[in-house]
Amino acid sequence: MEITAQPDHVYTNTMCDLINPTEFTYKMNNKEIENFVKLRVSNSYLFSGMRNSSKWAWRTILKHMGLHHRMTHRQASKKFENLKKRYKELKNPPEGVKAVPESWPFFSLMDDAMEGRLQGSAPILKALPNNSSNSDFLPAPAPKRRRVSNMGVSSAVDRGAGRAETEVLVNGDEDETAVAELEENEEVNGFIQEVDIGTDSEPQERKSEQLLIQREKTDWDIAALDRERALLERERATTERERVVMERERAVMERERAVMEREKLMLEKDRDALRTERLALEKEKARWERVFAQKERTEEVAEDGSKVMNSDAVDRKERFLSLLEKLAENI
Repeated sequence: MEITAQPDHVYTNTMCDLINPTEFTYKMNNKEIENFVKLRVSNSYLFSGMRNSSKWAWRTILKHMGLHHRMTHRQASKKFENLKKRYKELKNPPEGVKAVPESWPFFSLMDDAMEGRLQGSAPILKALPNNSSNSDFLPAPAPKRRRVSNMGVSSAVDRGAGRAETEVLVNGDEDETAVAELEENEEVNGFIQEVDIGTDSEPQERKSEQLLIQREKTDWDIAALDRERALLERERATTERERVVMERERAVMERERAVMEREKLMLEKDRDALRTERLALEKEKARWERVFAQKERTEEVAEDGSKVMNSDAVDRKERFLSLLEKLAENI
């Protein structure tokens, strides 16, 4: 198993910061990180904000990846927070700082995750019950104690109590005996200053988980708003393009209508010209019909006259022949 020290995770402000900084954690390879992010985005419903929901959600993801014996749920949460932190630094660098997102191999992956493009890219996991056995998972390291000066007490209490100190656990649990001793030493000038420090680690851990989930939800909400704004911008640009196209089409239709009007006028003129020509042709036809009728009548009259003349000539010829016959007889 490849492991590495984790000194570079101190900048996250989550419940995971309470882990001992000298703790070692499993170093995932690039493929595991990709599956890790996709599973976190696709199973965001597991992080409901209820008590211990974040803990069992991360354990569900780690168990699906087969890393539940190599990483704790706190380390998984911290890993994801670090990825988001690095992504935001490259996505929105401070003014005057030039960022090179291409230098980080996971920028494109986190950009897709924050923009919601990885939804459904990994299997939807079934939530583990909160009463599941802790023996199936890598146990969290035992909390270490350190001396913390009680700086929250007023100066009068400091002078009267001699700047009492209490022993506090790194993960937020504190020693009840130390708290009792502190309360006994806080009586100064006739009054007691009580320090409100919880004695149960569960409420504090739950509060930290809720804060973490709220911040994650805020990040997702901001990303969703950015996506919606980008979608609205695209829709507005599309609407603008459609409006321009409609204006162009309307102008084209106006031009086509004007052309059709001119063609209609030309057709009307052609129709009038054809009507005039038809009338002229009909007049010409009538004139020629009259001419032909008159010619036919003339020809008929001429034929009748020629027939009369032919009959007279025949009569004269017959009379002449009869005279010649008589003259021949006489001779």
